[in-house]
Amino acid sequence: MPVLAIRPAASPKDWIDAELLRRVLRNEKAAWIELVRRYRSLIYRCVTKVIGRYDSVLSSADADEIYADVLITLVRDDMRKLRLYDARRGTKLSSWIGMIATNVAYDYLRGTARRPILDRIDGIPEVQEDKASPLDGLLSSERRSRLNRMLSDYSDKDRAFVSLYYAQGLDAEEVAEEMKISIKTVYSKKHKLLARLQTTLAPLAAA
Repeated sequence: MPVLAIRPAASPKDWIDAELLRRVLRNEKAAWIELVRRYRSLIYRCVTKVIGRYDSVLSSADADEIYADVLITLVRDDMRKLRLYDARRGTKLSSWIGMIATNVAYDYLRGTARRPILDRIDGIPEVQEDKASPLDGLLSSERRSRLNRMLSDYSDKDRAFVSLYYAQGLDAEEVAEEMKISIKTVYSKKHKLLARLQTTLAPLAAA
């Protein structure tokens, strides 16, 4: 009687994405370790792509902090973000995780306690005197005036979005509720406007 060879169990590195995700959602430790190993570089690439524009005020420590925030986001609320992934929509798991990482990075830029994002672009000094001089007030007024003129070509909705999200610092959910749009639209609009703001504010920053 021939002896049947025993097929060794596949290692975590051999799991396809569907198998990996299924095991992660079952809270298998080996699966989570493999998920982190497999997508660590992808997450860092997405994070550094976002914050690379602000390397004058951000550092590798910020990238590490955002990376940790991404991992926390993945496990928060019983891994809700991962459970929302649906391969039937044609999106790869890597693309889904990359999108999450990108959104977390943008949220970090917006929510950091150092300074509002527009202040970074504007180039306002990190430390200001307790009492502004008349010249400081004049420059600040001129800066706001020029910014308003630069935003005059934006639509009413875009100007409202800039005011709510960047100036007032509302989170995505609050902006969505205020403007009566979806969370998905908030993130899509944010990414488009951020690129446009970079171009719009470049002359102001140079001045």
